[in-house]
Amino acid sequence: MSGQGRKQLRGRRHECNALEELASKVEAGQSSALVLRGEAGIGKSALLDHLAGHVAGYRVARSAGAESEMELPFAGLHQLCAPFLGHAASLPLPQREALTTAFGVSTGPPPDRFLVGLAVLGLLTEVAAEKPLFCLVDDAQWLDRVSAQTLAFVTRRMLAEPLALVFATRELKARDEFAGLPELTIDGLDNSDALALLASDAGGPLDERVRDRILAEARGNPLALLELPHSREETEPLDGFGLPDPGPVTGRIERSYLERVRSLPPATQRLLLAAAAEPIGDVTLLRRAAALLDIGPEAAAPAVAAGLFDISALVRFKHPLLRSAIYRSADLAELREIHRVLAEVTDPGHDPDRRAWHLARSTVRPDEAIAAELESSAVRAQARGGTAAAAAFLAHAAVLSPQPQRKATRALAAAQAKLRAGAPAAARDLLSLAESGVLDETGRARVHLTHAQIAFVGSRGAEALPLLLAAAQRLVPLDVDLARETFLDTVSAAMFAGRLAVGATVREVAEAAQRTSPSGTRLSRNVDLLMDALAPRFTSGYRAAVAGARDVVTGLRQETDPEQVLRWSWLGGALAADMWDDEGWTELATRHVQTTRTVGALTELPLALHSRSVVHTFAGELDAAELLLAESLSVQEAAGSNSFTPYGTITLAAWQGREREAVTLIRASQDEAINRGEGAGLSVGHRAAAVLYNGLGRYEEALDSARQASAHPQDVAVYNWGLTELVEAAVRSGHREAAEAALAELTRATEAAGTDWALGVQARSQALLGQEDSAEELYREAIERLGRTRVRTDLARAHLVYGEWLRRQNRRVDAREQLRVAHTLFSQFGAGAFAERSVRELRAAGETVTRRTGVAAATLTPQETQIAQLARAGLTNTEIGAQLFLSPHTVEWHLRKVYAKLNITSRRLLHTVL
Repeated sequence: MSGQGRKQLRGRRHECNALEELASKVEAGQSSALVLRGEAGIGKSALLDHLAGHVAGYRVARSAGAESEMELPFAGLHQLCAPFLGHAASLPLPQREALTTAFGVSTGPPPDRFLVGLAVLGLLTEVAAEKPLFCLVDDAQWLDRVSAQTLAFVTRRMLAEPLALVFATRELKARDEFAGLPELTIDGLDNSDALALLASDAGGPLDERVRDRILAEARGNPLALLELPHSREETEPLDGFGLPDPGPVTGRIERSYLERVRSLPPATQRLLLAAAAEPIGDVTLLRRAAALLDIGPEAAAPAVAAGLFDISALVRFKHPLLRSAIYRSADLAELREIHRVLAEVTDPGHDPDRRAWHLARSTVRPDEAIAAELESSAVRAQARGGTAAAAAFLAHAAVLSPQPQRKATRALAAAQAKLRAGAPAAARDLLSLAESGVLDETGRARVHLTHAQIAFVGSRGAEALPLLLAAAQRLVPLDVDLARETFLDTVSAAMFAGRLAVGATVREVAEAAQRTSPSGTRLSRNVDLLMDALAPRFTSGYRAAVAGARDVVTGLRQETDPEQVLRWSWLGGALAADMWDDEGWTELATRHVQTTRTVGALTELPLALHSRSVVHTFAGELDAAELLLAESLSVQEAAGSNSFTPYGTITLAAWQGREREAVTLIRASQDEAINRGEGAGLSVGHRAAAVLYNGLGRYEEALDSARQASAHPQDVAVYNWGLTELVEAAVRSGHREAAEAALAELTRATEAAGTDWALGVQARSQALLGQEDSAEELYREAIERLGRTRVRTDLARAHLVYGEWLRRQNRRVDAREQLRVAHTLFSQFGAGAFAERSVRELRAAGETVTRRTGVAAATLTPQETQIAQLARAGLTNTEIGAQLFLSPHTVEWHLRKVYAKLNITSRRLLHTVL
């Protein structure tokens, strides 16, 4: 490896060894990441330089955060990736489009930031496949937020590529995108190394008292040791008798830098200030600005001679602290003049956003022209997926708006953007600015709505639902479209809150929506259909909602607009399940996942995957459900989020029948649901427990859980499913009255729905309570009807309870026939508890049963199983990687391990062994 034998940094043997070990791993083909964390001046940049020299024979890409660029979207990421954009052609189309849109190379819909992250992962791994790649990012604490999030995402998804990402950043702060990554804390030098470094740069012997004072103040900080000897403050005693400065080391270093700057000619100082205010280091731009500021070309020489900065291909300061010290200490009037000139020399066609940013800092007076440019920059930032940057541009535009109405309107838009960017506290402050301006009634209603949305994001507790409801009611006479949509969002929120709703129930919300439902032009057919189905469901009862629900499902099944599919699929699917429409439910859930993947809406993907996994589970496709849930976990892990109760996971666990694991998951999910105020999550957990205990044959426990699952009719779909579990558990535990009451309630819904799924479950439940002369006919009807549906689990349960009834009628031969079918189906599904229940019944009917075992896949890890299943399904490595947020090279690495474990040589044989 190039760079071997380079001189090691003084006192940094441990740190240099760690970096060289990292380099060796990458050279061997293993990805590696490290965060160098420590105070300013502690030597992080020097360590990055050491690593760059050590790996000079490979590819090294460098970037650095700039404090003044923190609001410019993707600035840091573009700096790192720009040399490699020629490799973007090898990325899948959605990733390529997301990346080029984010970087402003092309136009398109705002890209999902995780899709951009996947594109950057693919881009860097493609480059690394040719030659090991080391990406070194300095001053990462000053990266713009979306760049930091993207690079943290990439770092967490690397595995089997010769790729390294090394970040140098300050001490851990409250919100740190790199928290949790491998870290190396850089501490001060010990006393002997500090003394040696100080002596090496002193240029002569130091008075012992002066030397001791510098050592005390530097606290082992290498930059302080090099800079403090140059400090010559007029107030500082030169005899060494002064007291050590108790302030932070960073402040002492900055003051030392400023003393050196102030000793330079005034023109040189002004040139340094212009360079500090212009973070890209563009030499041509700086020269044009200097000319307008009447700074001659000779002004740079004293600063270069003093070693403070360098002008070559780029303008570079000796240290970021020098730049920040110059900028922060500047006279404000002079600083505004510098920014005005920099805006003047910045090309408005090539870099309009940086020009707008300079303009914003060039004045404190209201200026509509500048505010308008900032507003345009916000639009461009939003189009590139830079929501945080758009919010910052809009906030500045609001402050500089001279007209009170425009100030308020822009402040409201900034607040809404801040909320979308995940900064509710900043959004609340901007709403105060908006409220202090001039807003019309519609604007005030939108402020009210944004307050409600902030409350809902912060907590699903007492204040959110009433605020959302009040906002919807206030909007009715002002903006009918927004009012309808707000009512629908409020109903959805109330559905999630369920039994835990405080301040407004879902029925009260639905009643308010019906009372204030406007006539005439409406927002869209989908919104109207959903409201027309949901409101009656909670006000007039299930039967009143059937026709509207069918219209919703029919309309959404024909929907082709991706935005509409993403917006309403979950709600439409919930209605389809509530109305026992297995075909519509399957289609809507499938399209939700497909559309989410296609357009790259990855923040929406976990909910879509969980919804689809529940459909798979009902269909008896437990392996497919498990794959989707593993994918969802990958997405959430990559995104660093855990934003909803895992409905699919607990449903699957209950059907798999592994009691200890399932009970642990159910209890944990119910605790999460309570913390989030999601009553619907509690109901899903109780229904899952009822399925588990019915499968295990522990009917009293199943009865308790089923009663809780079916205690709240507002729980869409889950309420009906809870009733079916209640009928079976009550019959088997001898609580006939409870079973009859549950059946009566269930029948009202199933007869209204009238689908084969509904009527099949109804017939099966009636048979459980039926007399001998009618039970058999009902069991056969249930099997016939359910056999025409996708809901194979309900079909298997119909065979099971029919076989159990036949055995109790002493018709053992007929019983074995039904129980064999049930056992075969449950075994194929992987529904362990129900399969065991079938085994017990078969043995009681006089048949010996041999259990099936699966050996091949048992040796694979969950991720290996997931990748192997997708490869067996025909997906390429690139497609698997895109689905699981892995690079194709990592997928191939996993597949090689799969082949070795299964003793096969290619993916063609996966179909045989899995």
